[in-house]
Amino acid sequence: MRHRARIGLPLALALTLALATTGCSTPIDDRAPKREPTARTAAFDSCGRQLAFDRPPRRAVTLDQSSTETLLELGLQDRMAGTANLKTKIPARYQEAYAKVPVIAPKIATGEQLRAAAPDFVVAGSTDLYTKDRAGSREELAALGVPTFVSAVDCPQHSEPGKSPFELLFSDYEQLGKVFGGEERAGLLAQEQRAAVAEAAEKARGATTRDGRQPTVVYLYSVFNGLPYVAGGSGLPGEMSRIVGAKNAFDDVAEDWPEVSWEEVARRNPDFIVIGDLSERGRPGDSAAEKRAAMAGDPVVSKLAAVRENRIIEVPGIELDPSVRSVHALGLLAAGMKDLGYVR
Repeated sequence: MRHRARIGLPLALALTLALATTGCSTPIDDRAPKREPTARTAAFDSCGRQLAFDRPPRRAVTLDQSSTETLLELGLQDRMAGTANLKTKIPARYQEAYAKVPVIAPKIATGEQLRAAAPDFVVAGSTDLYTKDRAGSREELAALGVPTFVSAVDCPQHSEPGKSPFELLFSDYEQLGKVFGGEERAGLLAQEQRAAVAEAAEKARGATTRDGRQPTVVYLYSVFNGLPYVAGGSGLPGEMSRIVGAKNAFDDVAEDWPEVSWEEVARRNPDFIVIGDLSERGRPGDSAAEKRAAMAGDPVVSKLAAVRENRIIEVPGIELDPSVRSVHALGLLAAGMKDLGYVR
């Protein structure tokens, strides 16, 4: 059971003390020049809430692994006062930087745990981490002078119409670069990942089935209590599919990861299946092997050509949610489609 967040005066007092004791940031590598973040004004909308900064934060806390890895990629580990909600192992490239940041909660952070970290900025990939029984609402934190950031991918209605999920993700990098005075490095990251998206699209250009159709795909994220959770139409996999010329078989479901039935998966009869491997999370049904076994053991799904002929692509499950690693999953998807014969 989670406890209701209780955030009060101790946080405000702790913030005042903490701001006087923190140092500057050190990038992970030398892709961008190392320099002290500049004191400047950054103002923008983050998922419907106006944020403004007159100096870079010194005690940022991230509420999920995706946000943690984004800040580490931007070289901001020395300006982080805490992380939470680790789903899988931190990649080797971030491990040294990650070791410098306190873990305030191994899973979802509560208000008490966030208060103890005395943040001056909180970053999350989705609004559902800001609730009264979790880290506290954005309104509660704003009342204490703590700005809260949410990935633009989680609320496209607050962004420029027509922006793709990947472009919204890249806008996160650029906004965070402005907040921390690291625009150059953030811009370089966005540029590199735009190139990776273009490369995946080129690699999968002209994808078709043998009978000339657009190939269809089901993304299997998790199996819980025997039921599959697949990618719906509002998540990043739908955009990945469009980039590589495939069609997400559950694009008509307006959820990120809806629970469906094996019978419905069979009815949609995808040409191939993408499995998100979440072995390191450790819940029943998380590993790729368990998902394969569940499909092979189902009397209906086991008869699908995609299962019988092993038309399956495995990718790290965390990369199917918006993160600095999502372009890697996109590359695996494009390469896997070529291996399966959909790209000539």
